[in-house]
Amino acid sequence: MATISLEDPAVQSYIVYSAVLGMKMFAVAFLTGKVRTTKKVFANEEDAKASKGKVKLDDPDVERVRRAHLNDLENIPAFWVLGALYLTTGPSASLATTLFRLFTAGRIIYTIVYAVKPLPPPARGIAFGVPLLINMYMGFKVIQTFASAL
Repeated sequence: MATISLEDPAVQSYIVYSAVLGMKMFAVAFLTGKVRTTKKVFANEEDAKASKGKVKLDDPDVERVRRAHLNDLENIPAFWVLGALYLTTGPSASLATTLFRLFTAGRIIYTIVYAVKPLPPPARGIAFGVPLLINMYMGFKVIQTFASAL
């Protein structure tokens, strides 16, 4: 089992990319609000009244951004858990940093190609699949390293 230290470059990389992903999730939440405000379509009556808009739960532009945000909420917390556990396996700093960097880039690209500037397949699938494979790899390495505990 690896000793985890804040001086470890892999740990520092995990912390930085985790913070970037947290900020990205907030940015997508704000983007959802911006699209709602721009289109004047809201999820509840009081917001619609205050902004002289209407209640509409199925606006395609709002739903696209909202679904991208929900996808972040499903995938980024798994990265936080699996990435932290992965650090306990003693990965090389360069491999760990590459995985964390690719995961983060993939999640950012996913939002861009899905919610900001929709692109045709396979752009969204690749942007979703690469981070998914990274999470699966890290999970596998954790299980492989600690399988003797089973």
